[in-house]
Amino acid sequence: NPFSLLPPCVVLSPSRYRAFTFSLTFLLYTSFHLSRKPISIVKVTYVYKSNYKQLLGAMDYSFLCAYAVGMFLSGIIGERLPIRLYLTFGMLMSGLFTCLFGLGYIYSIHSLGFYIFVQVANGLVQTTGWPSVVTCIGNWFGKGRRGLIMGIWNSHTSVGNILGSLIAGYWVSSNWGLSFIVPGLIIAAMGIICFLFLIEREYCYNWDTELLLPQDNSSVSVPVQQVVVVKSESEPSAISFMGALRIPGVIEFSLCLLFAKLVSYTFLFWLPLYITKTAHLDAKKAGDLSTLFDVGGIVGGILAGVISDKLGKRATTCAVMLLLAAPILYGFSMISEFGLGPTIGMLLVCGGLVNGPYALITTAVAADLGTHKSLKGNARALSTVTAIIDGTGSVGAAIGPLLAGVLSSQGWDQVFYMLMAADFLALLVGADAC
Repeated sequence: NPFSLLPPCVVLSPSRYRAFTFSLTFLLYTSFHLSRKPISIVKVTYVYKSNYKQLLGAMDYSFLCAYAVGMFLSGIIGERLPIRLYLTFGMLMSGLFTCLFGLGYIYSIHSLGFYIFVQVANGLVQTTGWPSVVTCIGNWFGKGRRGLIMGIWNSHTSVGNILGSLIAGYWVSSNWGLSFIVPGLIIAAMGIICFLFLIEREYCYNWDTELLLPQDNSSVSVPVQQVVVVKSESEPSAISFMGALRIPGVIEFSLCLLFAKLVSYTFLFWLPLYITKTAHLDAKKAGDLSTLFDVGGIVGGILAGVISDKLGKRATTCAVMLLLAAPILYGFSMISEFGLGPTIGMLLVCGGLVNGPYALITTAVAADLGTHKSLKGNARALSTVTAIIDGTGSVGAAIGPLLAGVLSSQGWDQVFYMLMAADFLALLVGADAC
């Protein structure tokens, strides 16, 4: 049914819909990260239990491994389905599995298998999010000032982490089940909003007073108010997985993101626990303090976008930030001994330099490659390219927290050596893309 491509609520004038789509996709993916953050806050509750690091590392790994595997398939599937319906399904299922994790506490479920299953299922359905929102925003906004626009837009990752930390921290000491249930309800509610309001730019040709939908190379006219005109000509076929890999730069940036995301996600999942151990703070205060890393990430992502727009060199921008990040990571491992003030400063700087390249590659770079000139105008490659880049990065995201869980038992210094090595490898691979 061609009408399934359009949401039931089209209420804005054409001139305002671009800004609305920017805001809507921002909020949609904010809710994804908001629902991922609670486990890093709640794990602090088990800091003194035996074997907690290995068990919690396995919990992280089950989610991230499922996410990495699912991401490669998600982009290919999403390229062939209406984004609005695909994204709505993923958000509703993410809400369900996030709530199930919290219900495990309320109903005193002590089976590790239950929580592993929930994490794996949640990791799979959450892969619907990133390729969908990047494709949508990439189709609505062209290449002009893309780095700045997507740098601002990508701050949803950090905003979601901050909100997730604050929500989870509010209940972590009294009833940590609610630390998952509330974010689960939020992402499910946002899924309903997605169904009602999201319009995909790739189906829009121009704005008019009638709706034209493609059906057997003909147009069906339906009088409506303030709606969309859809291209009636046949669309090019979606790009294949191997075809996407042949686009210049896809492999290089994918590998660079693998190591950059390893660093970022290790901080995402283990920073609150590290702060608890080194600064001797309780779970709530550690969670609140960890949000400063994401505040720095917001600034770093925007700064990376602005610089890359002005220079016209996205790879060079990533390489410089990665080069600066290595000594900052070493400094961060040492600075915690000097009190709260220096720690706050290092959190901000480290967040900017670590998340800047990660943000740039997953947004502006992915959008550039998904609309590369070698595609000859084929717009049905963006989701697959985004999924390949982010899927490869998610392999690093799965490895990082797992290694942190193992290495932290030998001392936190070992974790930071691992992070510095990953940052250096990201720099080497990123240099090949320059």
